[in-house]
Amino acid sequence: MNKNYDVIIIGGGVIGTSTGYYLSKSGMKVLLLEKDYLTAGSTGRCITGVRQQFSTPATIRTAMSAVKLFENMKDELGVDVEWTNSGYMFMAHDEAKVEAFKKNIEIQRKFGLDVSFITASEAKALVPHLDTDQLLGVAWCPSDGQASPFKVVLGYARGIRDNGGSIITRQEVTDIIVEDGHVKGVTTAAGVTYHSSRVINCAGPWAREVGLMAGIDLQVEPERHEALITDGVQYENMPMLVDYRADGGYFVQRVTGQFIGCFTPEVQVPGKDKSSTLEFMKEMSRRMCKIVPALENVAILRQWAGSYCMTPDGSPIVDETPVKGLYCSVGMSGHGFMLGPALGKFLAEYIVDGTWPFDMSEFAYGRKFGDKEAMA
Repeated sequence: MNKNYDVIIIGGGVIGTSTGYYLSKSGMKVLLLEKDYLTAGSTGRCITGVRQQFSTPATIRTAMSAVKLFENMKDELGVDVEWTNSGYMFMAHDEAKVEAFKKNIEIQRKFGLDVSFITASEAKALVPHLDTDQLLGVAWCPSDGQASPFKVVLGYARGIRDNGGSIITRQEVTDIIVEDGHVKGVTTAAGVTYHSSRVINCAGPWAREVGLMAGIDLQVEPERHEALITDGVQYENMPMLVDYRADGGYFVQRVTGQFIGCFTPEVQVPGKDKSSTLEFMKEMSRRMCKIVPALENVAILRQWAGSYCMTPDGSPIVDETPVKGLYCSVGMSGHGFMLGPALGKFLAEYIVDGTWPFDMSEFAYGRKFGDKEAMA
C-alpha cells in the first residue's frame, strides 16, 4: 500500500472533511485520519445553527461565504443537507443590548448582510408564540439558517472519496514527524506511518494535544456544553432565538419539528467531559418556556454534551504554523459548524495557491489575542 500523500488531515468533523474535500477537488491526494468515527467530536454534538451575525469583518465575511456554500450543497455534494433559511433573532431586553446590536448591524450591513433591527411587535408577527414582555427589539437576519451536521459531513466525505482521497477511521494519530523544521508525516497508534509534506490539525477538542506532537502549543482549550432536543411538533419555521440575558439561551425548531438548543453556563466546565446533567435539562426547559411559553407540554427526547474548543478571543486559528507544512484549523469557539465549510475552502485555496480571499489576520497563528467576539 502506498502511504505517500499530498496532504494528511487529522480530524473527521466538518472542518477536516470540508478542507479535505476542497483539497481533493483541486487534485491533491488526500488522506483523512479520524481516531473514532466521522462527527465523533464537536460537529456531531452541535445544535445545527448557521449564522452570519458576528462583530468582526473576517468572521462576518467567512460566515456569509459559508451560507452560500450551505445553500448549494445539495447540488455540489449530491446530498440533501436539510438546509433552510429559517433565520436568527438576537433578542434585546435592555438598552445596552439594543445599542450593541445596532452597532454590530452597521458593520454587518457594510458587507451586504440582510440584517436589520426590528421592533418587538414585528418580531411577534414573525414568531407568534414569542413572549415579548420586556423585549425592546430584535436583530433579525432571515438568511441565517440551519442544516444537518451529519449530512454535511457525509457529503464532504463522499466527495473526498469520489475525488480519489482516502478516509481511515479508528486510526488515532500519536506522532507528527518533523525533521529540520519541516513536517514529514504522521504515525498512528497502530504503528503505521503515513508520509506527507503537509499535515493539517483539524482535531477540535484534541487540537492542543495534536499540536504538541509537533512542538506547537496552540492556545486552545476545550470546555463542556450541554444540549437537548424535544419531541417533534407542528413545524412553524421558527428561527433560532438567542436570549443573551443571564438566564437566557438559544434554540431553534428543526425541519423535523423538534426544538434543539443549549445555553452557556455561568461556570464553565473545562475539558472533554461529555456527561449531561439533570440540572441542565431542568434549567434549559425553564429558559425555553420563558421565551416560548407554548413549549410547556412538549416532551424532551434526549440530551447530551460536547465540547467547544475555545481561544482567548473567541475566534478560530486558521493558518500555517512555525513548523513548515503544518497547518491548523482549530479553536472554533462554538462556531465550527457554521464557519466550517468556508474555512475548509479558504484553507484549501491557501495551501494550493498561497492566497486568502480577504484579510484573515483575525484568524492568524501567533496573533495577539484582543477583545472577544461580541456576538459569541
